[in-house]
Amino acid sequence: MYRLRTSAETVPLVVTLLAHGCPLQALVVAVGFDERTVAAWLARAGQQGQAGQAYRVEHPRDLGQVHADEIRVQKEGSVVWMALAMLVSTRLWRAGEVRAPRDLPLIRRLSARGRACALNRPRLFCTDGWSADIRAIRATCRDVVRTGTRGRPRCCPWTRILMAQVVKRDAKRRVVAVERRLVQGSAAQVEQIRCRSPGDGLINTADLERRHATFRERRSSLTRRGRAWARQAHTLPHGMYLSGTVSHFCTPHERLRVARTAASVGRLERTPAMAAGIPDHGWSVQELLSFQGSPPRWRPPKRRGRPSWAMQRLIERWCS
Repeated sequence: MYRLRTSAETVPLVVTLLAHGCPLQALVVAVGFDERTVAAWLARAGQQGQAGQAYRVEHPRDLGQVHADEIRVQKEGSVVWMALAMLVSTRLWRAGEVRAPRDLPLIRRLSARGRACALNRPRLFCTDGWSADIRAIRATCRDVVRTGTRGRPRCCPWTRILMAQVVKRDAKRRVVAVERRLVQGSAAQVEQIRCRSPGDGLINTADLERRHATFRERRSSLTRRGRAWARQAHTLPHGMYLSGTVSHFCTPHERLRVARTAASVGRLERTPAMAAGIPDHGWSVQELLSFQGSPPRWRPPKRRGRPSWAMQRLIERWCS
């Protein structure tokens, strides 16, 4: 909202419509602003959502069961992939990455972000049949063991990681068979973690696929066999973070409702962020856009040679 010439009531209204799938051209006709102005608001709101996601959501916590999958995005002349990860117990969208090819570096970047906000506790990963998911999880979920000797330190993998795959086979655009594979861990350990999360008692990725449907509903460039192709790949994270943060900070989820106290009547509506214990109430879009987190940690600039005494004092003060 910094240095915007539009009123503070109009911008959240336009951003709310953008987050829920209103076409940009429709807003231009209805509100009367220039298309570049609305696109700039979308970029600002996406950056604000990314900052709020990093400051409030991406912290080490017990994850339990996690679903990971990718969305194919049709771009003019090429294809872009959007990888997402979600916590099943609270329906909280954890992380997302966008990359042109669907390869191992894409999944490793997503796994690295998920590993940064996870504790070394028993958790279950459910993915599709792509083998790169398993390789990326095994490569990132480990700790460096420093012995004080020269050479590259040894990495100790996390032993309480469980992994399962859900492979769907289709014929004539219909799913005809579903195969569930247990890649790592025992069936008893998987059942113990799965019972903590709501579901029908089977290993699946249905919750993340439902989240994919929400993203496709609110972002026209993600729809299958549609004409609204993505023009530029660097604008996809803006829409992803805007729709994702509005969904888990501002939108109540039906399956997360709980009973109120004895003094109240009815059930309490909760957002995924409220179910995870992050805020104590559901945010409005105005609160999301005006949220102020702490600035990022200062890092000294990389320069050749020995740093000056003034730079060394700054490093000792701000990086110790």
